[in-house]
Amino acid sequence: MTEIVSNQPSLYVVATPIGNLGDMSNRAVDVLESVDLIAAEDTRHSAKLLQNFGIDTPMLSCHDFSSHARQAEIVEKLQQGLSVALISDAGTPTVADPGYELVNLARSAGIAVITVPGPSSIIAALSISGIPSDRFVFEGFLPAKLIGREKALSTALSSTRTIIFLETPHRIVASLESILKVLGPERSLFIGRELTKLFEESFKGSVEECLAWIKRDSNRQKGEFVLILSGLPKEQQKSLDEQEGRRVLDFLSPRLPVNEAVKLAAKISGASRNGLYHYAMSKKSDE
Repeated sequence: MTEIVSNQPSLYVVATPIGNLGDMSNRAVDVLESVDLIAAEDTRHSAKLLQNFGIDTPMLSCHDFSSHARQAEIVEKLQQGLSVALISDAGTPTVADPGYELVNLARSAGIAVITVPGPSSIIAALSISGIPSDRFVFEGFLPAKLIGREKALSTALSSTRTIIFLETPHRIVASLESILKVLGPERSLFIGRELTKLFEESFKGSVEECLAWIKRDSNRQKGEFVLILSGLPKEQQKSLDEQEGRRVLDFLSPRLPVNEAVKLAAKISGASRNGLYHYAMSKKSDE
């Protein structure tokens, strides 16, 4: 582990608005004004943001396609005593945005990395979705191709966690159709479109209702999307575990003593050991 010395120059990871400029924090402005250099995903895009707040700090580009040499150059500047702020085009850097490689390199070099938190489309959508947020996973963008998309969605069949995806306008309908095909019509789904922007919209319903809503108006198929899919209800998860436990037990029973087969089947499937034992006994009495 590299020790961070408190008086070292710092790499500031600064969140910027995802749409509404009013979401820019005073602290973010202060940091961007005071650092020696800003590493931006797209300097042309960020120039407009900085101009709006009267910030004239020099910028250089740092994005997903930046070379290792560019990241090393930034770390070298930090080691020379300069402070640097990392920003993306919108939202929080490194969260579905470039930057984690630079952060990792800076930390490995003993540079202090400081967060300046703020907007994130993922958390913004989750906060207004009305879908459980105690356990969730962020999966980024679904695969562009049909087979890959359906394979990715199949992992959500038995997951009880809320799942968050991002989607583009030209794939939104296809992705919703894939969700309907793989997961069925009844799961709860939230669609956040153009969050914090002029044409912001959101809708929550079943997968089937969400697909119908997006198809009703072609304007709803434009912009940037966050999809939040509810996990499998725990009652259904329990039922699936029981089915899998019985399947495993049926395979093990001819090969192992009952108690050992039940114990192993419960461990493999997550099903109740007592339930599997009663199942085994009832089958034995029927023989």
